Amino acid sequence: MILKRMRIYLRRLRSDRSGATAIEYAMIVLLIALVLIAGLMSIGTSVSGFFTDAASAL
Repeated sequence: MILKRMRIYLRRLRSDRSGATAIEYAMIVLLIALVLIAGLMSIGTSVSGFFTDAASAL
């Protein structure tokens, strides 16, 4: 029963061309997320170094 519903849903999804736009938006969101993660990791490393230096100075 569930497999039949899934097949029907996947067939509809495959023939629906408006899904292409959703995939494009998802790829844009993914790219933005990756850039944010990379930036935050870089900032996190520099902030960690700052606090390490401050702790060593005390």
